[in-house]
Amino acid sequence: MLYLHRLLLFSFCWIPFSSSGEESPLYRSEALEIYPVSEGVYRHVSFLQTKEFGKVPCNGLVVVDGGEALILDTPTDDTASLELIDFVERNLNAQIRKVVPTHFHVDCLGGLTAFHERSIPSTASKMTIGLARLSGKELPQEAFEEKTCVEVGAVEVIVAFAGAGHTKDNVVAFVPLRNVLFGGCLVKSMDAAKGNLADADLEAWPKSIDTVRRMFPDVEVVVPGHGLPGGAELLEYTKTLFTEVE
Repeated sequence: MLYLHRLLLFSFCWIPFSSSGEESPLYRSEALEIYPVSEGVYRHVSFLQTKEFGKVPCNGLVVVDGGEALILDTPTDDTASLELIDFVERNLNAQIRKVVPTHFHVDCLGGLTAFHERSIPSTASKMTIGLARLSGKELPQEAFEEKTCVEVGAVEVIVAFAGAGHTKDNVVAFVPLRNVLFGGCLVKSMDAAKGNLADADLEAWPKSIDTVRRMFPDVEVVVPGHGLPGGAELLEYTKTLFTEVE
């Protein structure tokens, strides 16, 4: 039965999203949704209620291999984070090795306390930790400078700083074996607006996208911080969006 369950999960993974933009969730509740992206890679979606943009769906990533898992960005709060932890452990039969917030905003580390209470270690860039401290948020436990590599089973995940954009600390993550890029809030979904610019560096943003392209030229699937995944065209769209003259 366990073999059949895994086979069904992986059968979804070969088609990350349909041409119509519709997806079938592996899990859905009021607080959390989980969608397949590629083999052993899943997008988790939680929700943030904002004054300016209303209820905003926020993406993170789960990478699973060999009974181990890595979480990129926590859900927005502890309730959704606990749901995600339980799903990974019970449904994907994996132990979470680490959680990595990709910048200091609440949609990246709002549920960090839940991970710490479950004894799951966290890592973030020194810049993210510093900004989280200034904001009075729960702090990631370990720090890296501009790049770190995390092994999940036999799969390597590269987390790297490519330059400022949505925030001055935003990092991206690449899964070379699957050619999947988690762009986080540095990358916009197709036809998205510019969004929250409170901590943005608009001048640096297009240059940072170019750096991402140079660093990871083999990208096939791109998961943005908000909205539907796509291909490398999301990088071009994001660059164009922030190159436009107001």
